[in-house]
Amino acid sequence: MPVMRTIFLQTWPVSISSSSSASNCFSVKFSVSCCSAASPVTVVNGNVDKKPLERNEVRLGLPSKGRMATDTLDLLKDCQLSVRQVNPRQYVAEIPQLSNLEVWFQRPKDIVRKLVSGDLDLGIVGLDTINEYGQGNEDLILVHDALEYGDCRLSLALGPKFMKENGMRYVTFSTADGALEAAPAMGIADAIVDLVSSGTTLRENNLKEIEGGVILESQAVLVASRRSLVQRKGVLDITHEMLERLEAHLMAVGQFTVTANMRGSSADEVAARVLGQPSLSGLQGPTVSPVFCKRDGRVVADYYAIVICVPKKALYKSVQQLRAVAIIFSWDWPWAIGPDLMGPVWY
Repeated sequence: MPVMRTIFLQTWPVSISSSSSASNCFSVKFSVSCCSAASPVTVVNGNVDKKPLERNEVRLGLPSKGRMATDTLDLLKDCQLSVRQVNPRQYVAEIPQLSNLEVWFQRPKDIVRKLVSGDLDLGIVGLDTINEYGQGNEDLILVHDALEYGDCRLSLALGPKFMKENGMRYVTFSTADGALEAAPAMGIADAIVDLVSSGTTLRENNLKEIEGGVILESQAVLVASRRSLVQRKGVLDITHEMLERLEAHLMAVGQFTVTANMRGSSADEVAARVLGQPSLSGLQGPTVSPVFCKRDGRVVADYYAIVICVPKKALYKSVQQLRAVAIIFSWDWPWAIGPDLMGPVWY
């Protein structure tokens, strides 16, 4: 049944001058009706003990809704870390490849807050969310600072009326929960500071980003609690495996392996011909190996297989150069994201 709780909040006035003292603050007392839980819950913002619950599982926080949530699940799936959720209405899930790991779907800002409080050990959120809600907390560590999705920027945008005016003496800052782009048209703001991805919404509302007005460049990051990495068993091992899989996938995106057979007198001679073309050196150089066939009862190697890795943007040029040095045939496929995984073949 509901239990009545009394909570004391200390609230500061909206505007405090330099001469104001702590006596200007005031307390508000009110009652809250809530349901008692079977287990205690860590409270982040309050004068209570913020020591996290004792637990053995490692907890990973993921965004619960929106494009960020979808892209995060897609990235983990590409890294062979598919999230399995038995009941879509529940907020807890698992990654079978990572034992002793719990996945908790939360709002991005709550992921940051629960990392700080110790209720989560790892999380994937936007860098902007960490800056806004982490407030420079030294316990938050960026394990991977560029997961290459969720790109946006915190930018200053102005309306046409404001841009026609020169100079200003007084500025008032206000906050809103959403639809900031409408504020200048409604006459309640001259400029807005908002997260921008493509800029389409700004343009459709007659707003323009000013040059040099980008405050923060943001994208998805993997963040961890320093305290959990040091003190909680298993967190470091899971973090290491996630980081290794993420790095492997991100390095492989856009890279293609090209294989070709070439006639030659020796592996050295074939390698020299390949390296004579600027786009065929690959990451560390070509792999050249003999192709054996049986002729007149003897095993001979008249052809050599060449394997190189090239970025997608240089794929066609590389194939052209291979043809120029007497290629017999070739095929290519996206890199695998792990040592035992093969990507789809493209003929």
